[in-house]
Amino acid sequence: MKKRTLVIGASMNPERYSNKAIKKLRANTIDTLAIGVKKGSVLDVDIVTEKRSFKNIDTVTLYVNATIQKEYYDYILELKPRRVIFNPGTENQEFRALLQENAIETEEACTLVLLSINQY
Repeated sequence: MKKRTLVIGASMNPERYSNKAIKKLRANTIDTLAIGVKKGSVLDVDIVTEKRSFKNIDTVTLYVNATIQKEYYDYILELKPRRVIFNPGTENQEFRALLQENAIETEEACTLVLLSINQY
């Protein structure tokens, strides 16, 4: 099963890691959804600005800092993903504990690295 992934903090700026992650996820034929501050798209992935009730999310990969994450706590818990990846710079012990209490795996890792070493 392909790991349907939601990128939170998506950007159209090719310099941003969230943008690189979307491209690498798509290169690995992973079904990818994206939420960002501005509407747009990266390859064939539309970036939406509202929290939609996406179904069958395996992985949420975070590209927003701990302060911004607070507004996503309930949303991500409602999505019931299998795991949440905290990319470098997004580490958040409070949110990790909350996710783990709700039986959601957490990983402090880099999505790009995980994909490049086939550990995604």
